[in-house]
Amino acid sequence: MSSTDRRSFLKTAALGAAATWIQPELGALYALPTGASLRVGVIGCGRQGRTILAELAKIEGVSVTAICDVDERRLSSSSRRAPEAKTYPDHKALLEANEVDAVIVATPTHLHVGPAIDALSAGKHVYCEAPLAHTVEDAQAISKAAKGASVVFQAGFLGRSNPVYKLARSFVRSGAIRDVISMRAQYRKKQSWMSPSNDPAREKLLNWKTNPEVSLGLAGEFGAQQLDVLQWFTGKYPLAVSGAGSVVAWPDGRKVDDTIVCTLEYPGGVQTHYEATLGNSLGGTHEEIFGTMGAVRLAWTHGWMFKEADSATQGWEVYANRQSFHNDEGITLIADATKLAAQGKLKEGVGLPEPSIYYGIADFVKSVVEGADVATSASEGLRATVVGILAAQAVATGQRVEIDPALFEG
Repeated sequence: MSSTDRRSFLKTAALGAAATWIQPELGALYALPTGASLRVGVIGCGRQGRTILAELAKIEGVSVTAICDVDERRLSSSSRRAPEAKTYPDHKALLEANEVDAVIVATPTHLHVGPAIDALSAGKHVYCEAPLAHTVEDAQAISKAAKGASVVFQAGFLGRSNPVYKLARSFVRSGAIRDVISMRAQYRKKQSWMSPSNDPAREKLLNWKTNPEVSLGLAGEFGAQQLDVLQWFTGKYPLAVSGAGSVVAWPDGRKVDDTIVCTLEYPGGVQTHYEATLGNSLGGTHEEIFGTMGAVRLAWTHGWMFKEADSATQGWEVYANRQSFHNDEGITLIADATKLAAQGKLKEGVGLPEPSIYYGIADFVKSVVEGADVATSASEGLRATVVGILAAQAVATGQRVEIDPALFEG
């Protein structure tokens, strides 16, 4: 492709993505087609399950007809959010009642495998929270069951449903930042991960993330999500990962590290640096991809592109809204940018109107009702989960872990 053709392609691709990538428009919530309905059951009513119930309530035509949790207090709390739903103490009873068309598995990670496989076997569409499981074997089992099922299965890796991330990926994939030379991601949030309880058994149930027997820690529970974004953008998967961690923010006797660092090695010498902590919130959660002609910073509700001084002008910059970062100027990535610019409303498009989980759930519902492609397949969910599991292993052992590509195939 000549340099002229390349510039023309980049301009067309960028403008097309900005104008038409998001359907429907970001300002409108998704609704099922006229006359359609979907009965959904939520398995797992902890914090994430309750968040999902709130997002399901935004989708017209979806009804939550069943909820399930082994903890009576959480089940009772969630029933107030879904008053029409029947409550069940275990997922098998929910599935046997046959009152749902689809289920969302929002249990702790190590408890995903049973509900996910049983729901698939029962012929129910399944949305499984990410990561898929806490062991490679369980993740492979879920992926195998999903591939052999005739129903929809979506893994809950939310970057692939995020409208800002879709737009940013279109720029990266069209060559706007040219050759990727390195990547970086971080998760910083000041929280203890601990929920007190007078009942020791319930306290252990609530605080599973600090239990080294079942928890993937920061690298697996959050790193898997963020590293999947980088894999999706580049189409490359790591060959090895090394890591380290320690308990420095919350020295309360826990065995799962509250502060970690990882380095992932990719084909061609590219590396990703990942760091996460529960002891500081500066910078929050974001990912960065650095290329020879620019960089992209992604922060889940927002995204920016930073162009190098010697990068070619591609034409679409006329629609850009800019934001200063110290000595750098970032071009804000806005879905439907050309349309908003024509209406004089460009700044109104900055940021997402809904949380990332909404777009993931909406994509799942669209796949079930309209036959749309799933945002994250079982195969991609397995790959992302394996990377997270092995990153957690590297942190726990302090050793370099090679990643066998055969693990991605189940």
